[in-house]
Amino acid sequence: MDLDDIASRLGVPVAEVERVHQLAGDRPSAPLPAKADAPAILERLAVRADDAAEIMAGWPDPGSALWTPELSWLLDRSIALVRGDLGGHAWLAPGPELPRDRGPAWRHLYVYGYLALLDVVTGYHRDHGIPDAVTWTTLADLGRNLAVDRRMNREGWPVMQAWLTLHARGGLYELGRLQHQRSDDGSLGLHIPESGPMTPAAIDASLAEARAFFPRHFPDERYTSFSCGSWLLDPQLREYLPADSNIVRFQQRFELEPYEKDDGPDADVEVLRFGFRTLTTPLDRLPRDSVLQRAIIDHLRAGRHWHWRQGQFPI
Repeated sequence: MDLDDIASRLGVPVAEVERVHQLAGDRPSAPLPAKADAPAILERLAVRADDAAEIMAGWPDPGSALWTPELSWLLDRSIALVRGDLGGHAWLAPGPELPRDRGPAWRHLYVYGYLALLDVVTGYHRDHGIPDAVTWTTLADLGRNLAVDRRMNREGWPVMQAWLTLHARGGLYELGRLQHQRSDDGSLGLHIPESGPMTPAAIDASLAEARAFFPRHFPDERYTSFSCGSWLLDPQLREYLPADSNIVRFQQRFELEPYEKDDGPDADVEVLRFGFRTLTTPLDRLPRDSVLQRAIIDHLRAGRHWHWRQGQFPI
């Protein structure tokens, strides 16, 4: 197919279609699970009933009128792109951001790609001796992210579609309270899913599990530190939060790198994404139900900015 024509029909820049074409090349794709098996798989992936119904409604059945040639091409080549980096652990965009208001096939194209890669990534896990419980807990982040995206009125997905390629390539593992991302620089990246309080005991247990997990399942990789990049590490939070709060106690584990303004995403945006699950609601209409929410709002309304900070501590 002509790449300019594909881009035009998809309504995306041609450079993004060219990127998919170049990265995927003629690498093999992977088939989706049987449609009859999909409801049970979606349930195992913690996908809510409303999201599952949309996914099933847009299923890429052969000959489906929902699946135009350009959509089918993008799904096939996106799967090949992600599969070609199996074992990779850097962020990877699986394809261009699509106009998601054009129906379930458009809205969930990258979800179908994720489902097609399940056999590939679970095989990778088995080859590394990873327990099924860890595999499916990790992969069930799909359902969590779809639910968050729905709460965000579809504002969250462009970030999430790249985030979830970590799971689909074996680059990240959920161990207790934290998710742990492999790297090439000797550090395990820490991520904090929306799954309950960040109590010191829960954090300690997750770190202890990771210390045993990675030498056992990836013995050729050597990690010497835990690292994190987040607005949650911004020391300005200590102006608002109690000294014994879970967030402050989490911060105290890290030695912070010097602040660089352009290092990482815009923290003023990220506090809204994670603190309120919105990117567009005016500050005076945001809820003030917690100390953290009040801190975020008051700081921004005072004309101040939040900072994305990087830190680490020894394993």
